Amino acid sequence: MGAPFKKFEAHGSGGPRIREIPMRMVLPNLVTVLAICAGLSGIRFGFEGRFEPAVVMVLLAAFLDGIDGRLARMLKATSKFGAQMDSLADIVNFGVAPALVLYAFLLDRAGSPGWIAVLLFAIACGLRLARFNVLDEDNDRPIWQSEYFVGVPAPAGAVLVMLPLYLSFLRVGVEPSRPAAFVATGFTILVAFLLVSRLPVYSGKSLKVPGDKVLPIILAVVLYVLLLMTYPWYTLTASVAGYLIFLPFSVRAYSKRAKREGEKVPPSDIG
Repeated sequence: MGAPFKKFEAHGSGGPRIREIPMRMVLPNLVTVLAICAGLSGIRFGFEGRFEPAVVMVLLAAFLDGIDGRLARMLKATSKFGAQMDSLADIVNFGVAPALVLYAFLLDRAGSPGWIAVLLFAIACGLRLARFNVLDEDNDRPIWQSEYFVGVPAPAGAVLVMLPLYLSFLRVGVEPSRPAAFVATGFTILVAFLLVSRLPVYSGKSLKVPGDKVLPIILAVVLYVLLLMTYPWYTLTASVAGYLIFLPFSVRAYSKRAKREGEKVPPSDIG
């Protein structure tokens, strides 16, 4: 993620100046900056009352934020600078942007509790990302535990917390009203606690696909993308419901794996 800024030259009294940077080093940082622009644009659309474009921009920001690191590794352009830039972008795109869009749409009708929920979610996202960075550098952690996230990952939290918006776009009765705002406030706080919880969430990083299942899986992914493009709000609502149903099964799988590995299962409460 980003360029390894190692070559400097003196430049008057203005500090060191970077000499030359290959274009392949710039591309991941450019994607990160575009992700931040998308997230901030989503906030703007939200406060202008254009909520469907706002959600699209937030989801686009999440997508771009998810591929910049992979692009950097593919181009062999990872660096500490890029890692720091990506972490800052994560807080904006996964914590601040979705919470403010939801606040502009609904939570402001709950008054101070709605704003408290926004603050809790944004802070929880920042804490979640900090913990992820710390655990990612923990070499003493058993290898099998790296297959599980500790708590709901930040990108998933961003998609989850905007559920009231998806339901509103489906015209199923979720309108910007005070009672709905209080329900959404409680849901936002719940997602915030899921982010900072010790809930083991399967990441799928080490999942291996049998050769005879590759083509059906590719077809399933294509089908999901087509559904997302054609029926975005139905697909996102179903995805949120499926993810929430998946969480208890993830906890159960972790517990079984921990027993097999002879490890002590950490508490999975969300306090």
